[in-house]
Amino acid sequence: MAPHVAGLRMRGIDARAVDLPKGRAERAIDVFAQLLAADPAEPEGARLVAVGGQSFGGRVASLAAADACDAGQPPLALVLLSYPLHPPGRPDDWDARTAHWPRLTCPVIAFSGTSDPFATPTLLTRALAERLPGAQLVPYPHLGHTLVPVLEDVLDRVAAFVLTAGAASDEPQDEEVGAAARYEDTMTLGRRSRSRE
Repeated sequence: MAPHVAGLRMRGIDARAVDLPKGRAERAIDVFAQLLAADPAEPEGARLVAVGGQSFGGRVASLAAADACDAGQPPLALVLLSYPLHPPGRPDDWDARTAHWPRLTCPVIAFSGTSDPFATPTLLTRALAERLPGAQLVPYPHLGHTLVPVLEDVLDRVAAFVLTAGAASDEPQDEEVGAAARYEDTMTLGRRSRSRE
């Protein structure tokens, strides 16, 4: 995730990566949950954070974001990079990996290669239409489960999406920095070592 973080910082987003434990996504939720938890010392809504990740990291971020939405503390935005909709060769297994999507009330953007074995394009389009109808989908023709060949475009779009989400929030504007002062243009991306999805 180092190129993602560096690229987002170059675009004015205070990005950072977090390490997620290996294993089931549900075991890793707490990492993002702690980032999304309201700080009782700060005024209500004082710090909104956009979350997201590549593959497993995006899945974990989406699970934590759904819980935060349920608690009335949605993230600023959710960014899904190559979301693992289903295991390769098992497209019928998509239901469990999207059951939480209807609980998401924050802006969502998903990026996916049209040759991704973890997310067939027709099924990803259907899942988003049925469970996240307000989400944006950015497909990349002929790409698999990596977005590295189009990373600059992805990062341009992520930065614009996060900045737009911040500007659209009801937070007060700080004209000196030209952005919503209280959301801090912050993005946290999840990553983990390679293992089975």
